[in-house]
Amino acid sequence: MHRFEELQAFVAVVESGSFTAAAVRLDAAKSAISRRVSALEDRLGVQLMRRTTRKLNLTDTGRSFYEHSARILADLDEAEAAVLQEHGELRGTLRAALPLSFAVRHMSEPIAEFSRLHPRVDFELDLNDRRVDLVREGLDLALRIGRLSDSTLIARRLFDVHAVVCASPSYLKQNGVPQSPQDLVEHQCLVYSNIPDPGRWQYHDADGAKQFVDVNVAMSATSGDFLREAAVRGQGIVLQPTFIAGEKICHGDLVPVLRDYVWPVAPAYAVYPPTRHLSYRVRAFIDFLADYFAGVPRWDKDCDEPIARQS
Repeated sequence: MHRFEELQAFVAVVESGSFTAAAVRLDAAKSAISRRVSALEDRLGVQLMRRTTRKLNLTDTGRSFYEHSARILADLDEAEAAVLQEHGELRGTLRAALPLSFAVRHMSEPIAEFSRLHPRVDFELDLNDRRVDLVREGLDLALRIGRLSDSTLIARRLFDVHAVVCASPSYLKQNGVPQSPQDLVEHQCLVYSNIPDPGRWQYHDADGAKQFVDVNVAMSATSGDFLREAAVRGQGIVLQPTFIAGEKICHGDLVPVLRDYVWPVAPAYAVYPPTRHLSYRVRAFIDFLADYFAGVPRWDKDCDEPIARQS
């Protein structure tokens, strides 16, 4: 048991980047993790890592030993999971990072359905729009929307996220309906500031050419939900993902405009670290999400229904 705990602690420290993060990952005291790694080095009679006040560096021996140790632990997890899978049972903790606005609206139902199918799988969810380091924070997977900047992660595309420009009926009655994207410079625009260059909106024209318009920024915020509510209250025109705006459009609280133009489309991915084995529960959850979100998403249908009723 001691040898297993030593290997587990060493691998966790390497993958997490610190003894503190490894302790959180293994739900153990930092001092215990340090003792296990030191005991491992004493037993082997070699130095596996060099410790400084700022970071940890593996020795050449440590790097080789880590690769072997990580494979051993992965093989053990895979063997246990295979036995459980043969009996139709998945279990363990699934740690996932999810975008806040999307998760609140659209992830509770699929997670509930997956939990009914696999009641012995527990979820630990990080609901946040920040980009997490999956390996350092001990997460199994994340759902990410947009271009993937981390090329070390493995990604599976789940669905496309469409955007819509919309405003409240009261705002459009008072200020008029823009007929082209360039008209937005004369309107109050509500922009999402958690992206580069938020006041420059991208679109494709009727010929498919990529264009940009520098809108008149009346309000900026890091929350898409807040901007949606501001738009509902007549404070301006907003460019939003349909998964946020769809419900309000369906109920008539927001009205799509500039529908002859194509606004940004961003892919949504399930991403996970490149490990030798992907655990059965993570693989099963990703497969489940791919099936669940297949086809036209409900929120896109919400945006189309008011148009269909009017035609």
